[in-house]
Order: sequence, then C-alpha cells, then structure tokens
Amino acid sequence: MTTRTTGQVHIIGAGLLGTSIGLTLRKLGVDVSLEDLSNAATKLAIDFGAGRLLEEKDEVGLVVVCVPPDSAADKVIEALARFPLATVTDVASVKGKILANVRATAEESFRYVGSHPMAGREKGGTLSGRPDLFVGRPWVIIEDDASESDCVSKVEMLALDLGASPIRMSADDHDRAVALVSHAPQIISSLLASRLSDATDYELSLAGQGLRDTTRIAGSDPALWLQILSANSTQVVPILQKLNLELTDLIHALDNPDSSGSLTNIAKILSAGNLGISRIPGKHGGKSKEYSQVVVMIDDKPGELARLLTEIGAAGINLEDLNLDHASGALIGLVEISVLPELEADLVKLLQANHWKLAG
Repeated sequence: MTTRTTGQVHIIGAGLLGTSIGLTLRKLGVDVSLEDLSNAATKLAIDFGAGRLLEEKDEVGLVVVCVPPDSAADKVIEALARFPLATVTDVASVKGKILANVRATAEESFRYVGSHPMAGREKGGTLSGRPDLFVGRPWVIIEDDASESDCVSKVEMLALDLGASPIRMSADDHDRAVALVSHAPQIISSLLASRLSDATDYELSLAGQGLRDTTRIAGSDPALWLQILSANSTQVVPILQKLNLELTDLIHALDNPDSSGSLTNIAKILSAGNLGISRIPGKHGGKSKEYSQVVVMIDDKPGELARLLTEIGAAGINLEDLNLDHASGALIGLVEISVLPELEADLVKLLQANHWKLAG
C-alpha cells in the first residue's frame, strides 16, 4: 500500500489519540517523533512503538496536536512558531473556539488545519492506544478559507493513511453535529449511570445488555468531558432543552396514564425513537434490520468464545456484528451473532452440528 504521508510527523500529546496515530504511522514506515507534558507518558509511548524523541536536527513536515480542548489552541499556536515549515493540525473534539483563537493570534495561521477523528474509547491514556482505532471512522477536516490548500490536503492524506474517511465541513457545522451525536449522548449516559449509585446489589444483579449499552460511555474521563462540554455549551444546551421538554411531556403522560391522549403521546415518543435509530448509518442503525440474529449459549470457561468464533470463521460465515451478554452469577454467556439473512440457515446448521446450545 502506498503511504500518502511523507516526511517527519511530530505528535504533541501521547494519550489515546496521539499514541494511536503514532502506532499506525510507524507501521507504515513514517518517521514519527513525539512529546508529552509527562515524561513518563512520552517514554511509555516510545516503548510502545509509537515514535521517538524529537531531535534538534529534525525537519518536521506535519505536527499533530493531541491535547485536551482547553490547551489545544495554545499548543497549535506554539507549534506554528516552533516548526515554521510544518502544517499543524489538532484532533480536539470542539473546533470553533480553537479556530477563532488561532486565526486571531498566530502568525502564518494559514498553515493550521483543524481536524477531528470521530474515534475513541471509554478509557484514555497511552496504553489504550491501538493502530486500528481510526479504521472506517469519519475524520472531519475543517474547511476554512484561511487554510492553505496544500495544508488541507496534507491533513486529508494523514486521515486516509490512518484508515479513516475524511469529511470536510465548517467548524460551526462540526460543533453542531458533535453536540447531537456525541456530546448530548455522553450527558444522557452519565445521568442514567449516576442513578445506579443508589441502587442495591440485588437490583444491579438484574442488569442486562440494555443497561450496559446505554451506560457504556459513562465510564469516560470526567475531566476531559468537562472541557469538551464547556467549550461546546452553546451547541449542547439547545439539544438538552428540547430533551427536557420531551421528558417533561413524557413524565406528565406516565403520571396520568388514564388521561385522554397520554398513551398516544407515549407511543409517539417511542415511535420517534424508532425513526431516529433507523437513520443512523451502519450496522447499528437502520441497516441492522437487514441482518438475522442467532443467540448462542456458551459455558463460562476460558476458550469457549474463541472456539465458537474459530468454528464460524472456518466455515466461511462472515459475522456482521456480535454482542456478548453475561448476567451476574450466571454460568453461561449469551452471544448474539448477526449475519446476512441468507446465511442464517447455514449458521444454525453449523452450530447444531457442533453441539452448541441455541437460545430461542
């Protein structure tokens, strides 16, 4: 595969995103240097294989700033001054304020191109870095008339080399979009998970996959999300206000289920949720209806899941999705396998022949 990114890339910030970028570029043979405020994080990322220390003789062609939103603009401005021949981008999840600050402050700000990979994990840090983090994920490239076209292209080539799908949009459009698809969901997940703090162990023992799905991202770093939400509050607040109105209506309907129109209002809200999820691209949105699900019960012992997947793979059956549910105290796990409808019969036949227990 031809590598589009040429020359030396310098990464500022050796957390999840910075380390993941470094790991991928190094696999492609790109010369990567890196730094972090934490010497320990820098050394760990180097030991992990994400790059090397910056040297005085280095000629950096691209700088990727991977620091939290509240320090991103300062680091971009500093990088533009430190590396006078380099294109500088950042990967912060809020773009408008950073762009305005850089344009108003930095000389040669035309070498700055804001960007944001729509990828991440609940847990951050150097050790969470992985070279496939960006594969198939959108990578927003901020369109701005002040950015030099060659610099924009260089950042776009970086995204392609990392396996991402570049999408050009304005900073305002980006911030409005992520408020809806990322920032508001984080708040809702955190609010729901916070209700579990007062739950008894007996109540939590009944938790299923639905609760795990809706609270998964509540495990994210509070300090980072405080920065993100405060930086994009003007876009997040209108969404929360609309949710507040709908929640108030729902509470009123549930509190008065025998009143005229209450059940209709509840049904409308639930149906609107069906419509919304049908518009999400990919396997977890509307296209999920195109797949058939087969649920397999596996024993709770080492190697069982690996054996199941190995047998399915050896039969040439492609998995479109997989969910694993393990109830507390249970001696079995439930593996929900999604396949194309035309493969369902073959999958069931294979599983039965290999003496797997099917649910349902």
